[in-house]
Amino acid sequence: MIGIFDSGVGGLTVVKEVMKQLPQYQLVYFGDTARTPYGNKSAELVTRYAIQDVRLLLEKGAKLIIAGCNTASAVALDALKREFPDVPIFNVITPAVAKAVSITKVRRIGVIGTTATIGSGIYERLLREKNNGYQVFQQACPLLVPLVEENWLRKPETKMIVRGYLSGLKAKSIDALILGCTHYPLLRTLIQAKVGRRVRVVDPAEETVKTVQRFLATHQDIDSALAKNGKHIFYFSDVTDKVRNIATHWLGQPVKIEQIKIE
Repeated sequence: MIGIFDSGVGGLTVVKEVMKQLPQYQLVYFGDTARTPYGNKSAELVTRYAIQDVRLLLEKGAKLIIAGCNTASAVALDALKREFPDVPIFNVITPAVAKAVSITKVRRIGVIGTTATIGSGIYERLLREKNNGYQVFQQACPLLVPLVEENWLRKPETKMIVRGYLSGLKAKSIDALILGCTHYPLLRTLIQAKVGRRVRVVDPAEETVKTVQRFLATHQDIDSALAKNGKHIFYFSDVTDKVRNIATHWLGQPVKIEQIKIE
């Protein structure tokens, strides 16, 4: 199975893309809703959580892992690869950076993300490594994950907060905006409206699954080890009606969710 983890419901945007681009593969998802958000926690704590999340997914049968969490991708990826050296582990950051580079015309790229993701400086570092004059403008948006987790996707308060976060980036004349958190595609329509049609929005989930697809096409040993045409499995560390509603709405189908304790 393909294993996907996130701090909460945001990783379901990755699930949706797997179901769209790789429909034949069975997947197992873990959303750590009992400990969400990860974005306001220390790198050490996020790393510990991420290792626990991956271990759980492997115990459930995953053979390939997608860190469907930008915060974990930013601060825990190296630790995950050391802890699980024989497991293919994909992050949601480098594919989004590659896409932004391919579409920007003015080399002015915006990034929105959690406090931990923005604080890690990983987007700025990766873009500077391109050594091609890219300018990066970042904005931490710590309120957006809780708003998504509360399913406040269309509330006036959410629109006001998004507008406040994006106003500075809009003034920088960017032409590409990376959604540096997999929760944010759930607000994509609102974000696009506030930043303007001239700015192309990069969805990390979409680009990450494209990367996985290319990987599987050239690694037949891994591809053959993945379960196919099975029923998807969804685990959350805390299950509420909001979680069920978001999952059903976003994936467009009823979702059977199991609660699982993680320590």
